[in-house]
Amino acid sequence: MPSSDFPHLGNSAVSLLLDARGPGLPTVLHWGAPLAAADVAAAPSLAAALSRPVPSAGPDAPVPVGLLPEHGAAFPGRPGLRGHRDGADWAPVFTRTGLREERAGDRARLVVTAADTAAGLGLTTEVELHDAGLLRVRHLLRNAGGTPYAVEGLEAALPLPPQVGELLDFTGRHCRERQPQRHPFRDGVWVRESRRGRPGLDATIGLLAGTPGFGFRHGEVWAAHVAWSGNHVAYAERLPEGDALLGGGELLLPGEVVLEPGGEYAMPWLCAAYAGRGVDGISAAFHGWLRARRRPRRTGAPDRPAAPVTLNTWEAVYFDHDPVRLHALARTAAAAGVERFVLDDGWFRGRRNDRTGLGDWYVDEDVRPDGLGPLIDHVRGLGMEFGLWVEPEMVNPDSDLCRAHPDWLLADPDRPPPPARHQQVLDVAHPEAYAYLLERLDALLSAYDIGALKWDHNRDLVAARHAGRAGAHAQTHAVYRLLDTLRARHPDVAVESCASGGGRVDLGILERADRVWASDCNDALERQVIQRWTGVFLPPELIGAHVGPERAHTTGRRHALDFRAATALFGHLGAEWDLDGAADDAERAALARVFALHKELRPLLHGGTVVRADHPDPAAWVHGVVAADRRTAVFCHAQLAVSAHAVPAAVRLPGLDPERRYRVRAVDPTGAPVRSPRPAPAWWGGDGVVLTGRLLGRVGLQPPVTEPERAWLLRVEAAGEA
Repeated sequence: MPSSDFPHLGNSAVSLLLDARGPGLPTVLHWGAPLAAADVAAAPSLAAALSRPVPSAGPDAPVPVGLLPEHGAAFPGRPGLRGHRDGADWAPVFTRTGLREERAGDRARLVVTAADTAAGLGLTTEVELHDAGLLRVRHLLRNAGGTPYAVEGLEAALPLPPQVGELLDFTGRHCRERQPQRHPFRDGVWVRESRRGRPGLDATIGLLAGTPGFGFRHGEVWAAHVAWSGNHVAYAERLPEGDALLGGGELLLPGEVVLEPGGEYAMPWLCAAYAGRGVDGISAAFHGWLRARRRPRRTGAPDRPAAPVTLNTWEAVYFDHDPVRLHALARTAAAAGVERFVLDDGWFRGRRNDRTGLGDWYVDEDVRPDGLGPLIDHVRGLGMEFGLWVEPEMVNPDSDLCRAHPDWLLADPDRPPPPARHQQVLDVAHPEAYAYLLERLDALLSAYDIGALKWDHNRDLVAARHAGRAGAHAQTHAVYRLLDTLRARHPDVAVESCASGGGRVDLGILERADRVWASDCNDALERQVIQRWTGVFLPPELIGAHVGPERAHTTGRRHALDFRAATALFGHLGAEWDLDGAADDAERAALARVFALHKELRPLLHGGTVVRADHPDPAAWVHGVVAADRRTAVFCHAQLAVSAHAVPAAVRLPGLDPERRYRVRAVDPTGAPVRSPRPAPAWWGGDGVVLTGRLLGRVGLQPPVTEPERAWLLRVEAAGEA
């Protein structure tokens, strides 16, 4: 028996109030602003107040919409379950068999069980609310019948209130991930699907719905994210009857999930959040959830930073892995303050270019007859951690592995998919292929002192075929299992998720990875947008952000070091630059000062609250991080383009304590004196200015006229406090 007719999951950020009076699945009375105890107690009256009339030409009774919209219950929109038993049982209607509420650590939890005995199906729905405000929903379907049941889709949905009028989601491509697109929320379904076998460079990391014109600091916003690293779907739907929903789940290819009698399928978590005052509240929920699950530091090394300053060798040496050159680069990196040295592609057998060797995970004896040991010992002797690049899920046709085991490809042997980046996909769910990868990676991590893996995934899955049927679902689960096993065996090894840059950024992979590579593009101007929107869902310490050389590898643009540094500073900082051969003494010294500043600010940057200003000038971008106690903060003003007005708009600094007085100083991230190409405002330079948090948040500071593609920092400290 249910413990309540009106189960409630709520905290100071959000409330989810359900109506469980009927025999079916619970429906949602309210998902949004937090409710007081008296409001929850008044749930019967609220249910009466919200009881719906019967629309013209509609069913004779109102149609309830639960967390699993049911076509068989007359819901006319996208069904939550799509499946059949040889053409039958395709429109089930579930009757609730149980409901329990519980507390599990930092989350409140609701579990609902239901069944359709005529269809031979059982359903378990789990709903969790984390203390930070993140809501998670998923369904588990069980085949209780005597014949197989084919699942074509199992998705969770959450209703939206009528005031929602605008959608925001993201698209992109290689080196230009997570580009925002906004549009009105009209009748119909806005569906974002990925069939790439990974979320994809064009994937929407989340789908946001809100009151028209919502921004970072204003408007009501609801958001959803599918925590899955393979094919997935996210959607927003509005029906003429007035219902509106956010939903999503795994996108299943034909025949991927067929449940034998007694078999079960659990969809990935649909993660959702509500914010009453803008997108920053959505970030608070997602950031809080991810930070609460951060892995502890290495046993016996309490001083090891969770997000060490990293140098990755790719744009420094590419495939030129001359030991003398790498040793010199490591010395220069250590002198600049680098804490993790990552050896990228080119270290394994036969790998002289991107056409050969992928899959042959043995150290190349021709280049390194003594193995990786001498380089790792050199790196460790300089006080740095050593990291290594791998791409286990892919294989070059020109490799010993592929020649020996062509049957290990994730493909139809009679119709292989077109190659991409000279690669095919390895079927990780193939038992022998899985065993090979586990043995090779485990052997490397056991033989060498490797502190981190950069785990890449450089092509889409096309016509993925496993054991005679579509295989993207099995591939994703096999990769999860491989990562989970390696992490269990080597718990001190950090993992970075990379997929042609930002092609696999999701909360599913982040249960197994310690950061993501946001993009293969280190152009600071492009990164300003990429990191801005990635950061809606991921906190700074999970977003790999590197300083590249003056001329960007991917775009050819040239940027001053202050702009590159200010951009990368607000992430998991690193460098992708030949510091030994291509940087001069002045650049190395300036970069060392950037790294030192980042280390000083790291507790704030990687533990504080991310805030963004709704700045009136689209040519500029203002964002920052405020400490939990609101005594300190750091902001960045990035001038992305030429402003429309000769005098730029005042810069407001949100998130500060309105009653506290703060000293604000402009700072160049490279340690150079702050400069202005024209006469600067009176507060600029020197000791800055002292104002209350209220004035800084509501009125702001007048910035100087700034050249485009430049940036500077604002250090904010409580005035008159020790």
